[in-house]
Amino acid sequence: MRNKARTTLVAVLALAGVAVAAPALAAQQERRPAAEAEPLPDHIHGGAWPTSHVQGVTVDRENGLVYWSFTQALVKTDLSGNVLGTVVGLTGHLGDIDINPADGRVYGSLEYKAEEAFYIAVFDVEKIDRVGMNAETDGVMTAVHLDEVVADFTADMNGDGVFDGDTAATDDHRYGCSGIDGVSFGPSFGSRRGEQRLMVAYGVYSNTSRTDNDHQVILEYDVDHWERYERPLSQADPHRSGPRGTDGKYFVYTGNTTYGVQNLEYDAYTGNWMMAVYTGVKEGFPNYSFFIVDGAERPRRGEIVGQPEPERGRLLSLVQDGRYDPATGVYGWDFHGNYGLAALGDGYYYAAEGRRIPDGRQEGEVYLYRWTGNTPTPFERVAP
Repeated sequence: MRNKARTTLVAVLALAGVAVAAPALAAQQERRPAAEAEPLPDHIHGGAWPTSHVQGVTVDRENGLVYWSFTQALVKTDLSGNVLGTVVGLTGHLGDIDINPADGRVYGSLEYKAEEAFYIAVFDVEKIDRVGMNAETDGVMTAVHLDEVVADFTADMNGDGVFDGDTAATDDHRYGCSGIDGVSFGPSFGSRRGEQRLMVAYGVYSNTSRTDNDHQVILEYDVDHWERYERPLSQADPHRSGPRGTDGKYFVYTGNTTYGVQNLEYDAYTGNWMMAVYTGVKEGFPNYSFFIVDGAERPRRGEIVGQPEPERGRLLSLVQDGRYDPATGVYGWDFHGNYGLAALGDGYYYAAEGRRIPDGRQEGEVYLYRWTGNTPTPFERVAP
């Protein structure tokens, strides 16, 4: 508890502009997931911030660093939760984040629904060296615009010539697209090797009156030459620099969820893709909170069921394990990784939790879990 209080105090003072000497790394109970030089603590506290809730987390094992998305801020800490820097000033919604193993930078989903603009934010995390760095002016963040997301988000599905905007109570938004949230790097679907691709998952509105929003939608991008698109982002005048299309568009039948895939994570240990969601409310579906895409199964061409006009696309398969609903054919589990999920290797993971504290700020923390594959929950927490 003393470590947690110290970390929170450091965060508060730093946001207030008070210089705080970094404490020595506190001794704490640790577990070593594998024979590696850097052991991992069973718990890390990411501070408390005057933002919305923690939305994503990613870990740089090699350098002993953790990056946290708090929707309007990116926070950089060490493995003891000591705050090393922040990027603030975001007026959009920063969602899930992941490290690109090719360049070491952090990529995250970034939404501006009122402007009908959706981006991948790219953070040059080596430059994050102090609290309060500005996302627009301090040279730490660029952004790449995703036209494909805009096209689906703004689709006039009922043909009345009016786009109804950021609301679930409409027939608009193709596939129920509410924007983007989950992001992760990994090999193309159907391969457990090969070049790392960026996968970007749609947010999906919760709407029980339509049938065309029962899939999770994932876009694939090859980011090797994205420097041609990267631009600093002026939030008052958002740019539209980005790829015209995708390198793949995929559909996963899960039943409607509340805002789609909150956290997407490729797990090299199992070779599969994990999807943490806010549970859906549609009757007739099992409404699980956690799904796993079989990374070894190649996408297959098939009908994207429920669309207003017959449509075919590239379908992904869920791992046939865990809980099973015979009425829909949907497999899933119960787990809470929707605030942040990071695969650490060798069957170990960090899952985030967050909450509002009495002074109005939001705090975030992660706990260490190991894979069991058990039903209904495939992880167990590593005891301190």
